[in-house]
Amino acid sequence: MTEENFDAIVIGAGMAGNAAAYTMSNRGMKVLQLERGEYPGSKNVQGAIMYADMLEKILPDFRDDAPLERHLVEQRFWMMDDSSHIGMQYRSDDFNESRHNRYTVIRAQFDKWFSRKVREAGATLLCETTVTELVRDPKGKVIGVRTDRAGDVILADVVVLAEGVNGLLGTRAGLRDTPKPETVALAVKEMHFLAEEVIDQRFGLKANEGCVIEAVGTISRNMAGLAFLYTNKESISIGIGCLVSEFAATMESPYDLLEKFKSHPSVKPLIAGAEVKEYAAHLIPEGGYKAIPQLFGDGWVVVGDAAQLNNAVHREGSNLAMTSGRIAGEAIVQIKNRKKPMVKENLSLYKSMLEKSFVIKDLRKYKDMPALLHTNSRNFFTTYPRLLSQAAQNFVRVDGTPKIDKERATTGTFIKARSRWGLFGDAVRLARAWR
Repeated sequence: MTEENFDAIVIGAGMAGNAAAYTMSNRGMKVLQLERGEYPGSKNVQGAIMYADMLEKILPDFRDDAPLERHLVEQRFWMMDDSSHIGMQYRSDDFNESRHNRYTVIRAQFDKWFSRKVREAGATLLCETTVTELVRDPKGKVIGVRTDRAGDVILADVVVLAEGVNGLLGTRAGLRDTPKPETVALAVKEMHFLAEEVIDQRFGLKANEGCVIEAVGTISRNMAGLAFLYTNKESISIGIGCLVSEFAATMESPYDLLEKFKSHPSVKPLIAGAEVKEYAAHLIPEGGYKAIPQLFGDGWVVVGDAAQLNNAVHREGSNLAMTSGRIAGEAIVQIKNRKKPMVKENLSLYKSMLEKSFVIKDLRKYKDMPALLHTNSRNFFTTYPRLLSQAAQNFVRVDGTPKIDKERATTGTFIKARSRWGLFGDAVRLARAWR
């Protein structure tokens, strides 16, 4: 192996790494992919949402054999206090189209399938292999890697870093800074197993239809956080995540937050009687556009979570990961076909192509949103959910109190909130960030 030279080495076999490795291998490049897990997906036991359009650009016929769970026809958004939720939902039969738009997947199964496609395209995969060092030539260009297998050097024209948000290789090599605690969330997740027909009945689904619930509110105990619930065929993925910096400041237990969400009156009936088989924790980039590091250099590019490419506002990650991996692969193929060296000037093509895609356009549009939500987390995740719940209960509860008195009480509460917690200012800042 050490005597071989590869056109490209891809570090990581997740969504971004598989997309990059497949794109290059499918176009005739000699690619080595290195994965530190026992197999691709071994570190990803959780469920996830997969966006068809982005995968279709890589594997047009993926629906033929991909391990897909349910296609999503309904999205629910909840704002919760301790005993209730107020929210909205969107459901459309349009999503029962022949080529479904979004699917739930179980990452351990999906990543393994995706990796098989990469190998069928011609890439070489080595699992249980940790890259310990990026190797450089005397001018500083990355020319390969050193692994923990024997300490020998494996050479390549370019290295694609798809090692995830907490990957140490890029930071140790000085290619990017260590992610700050305020730009990374820690999500804890469980898989609850139920019979398929039980899930259908509880969520009003049929024929492989799926539903997603996303929730914010007092469940995150004054921290900026999001809880979620995805329906799979015979299981429910449930979890909650908050910023690492806020976990550190409050010393709240992620496991306790998840237990609180599971025991909420709105959630408990949905998972009653389920068998819990898997528990996992996962770091998610949350810094948005302003946290994106340098994306390319002499002999290297960075993709996916390692590049902080996650849309926290729209809760989208896998589509940005796959797209960034594909675009990096396409850029590298173009440079190779032009017989140009993989130096910084030429690899800037990757960033130029990425900036023309939805990835950077979306992140740039909402560049101020993460900071706004995180700075005013007590308002957005505790005060306002309680106010809305109180207003809703005043509206629907019939107890002999004159309606005019209830309206005055509700109005008075919001006026106090506007002065005490800056409700009006938050609304203005939110609108500006959303523009």
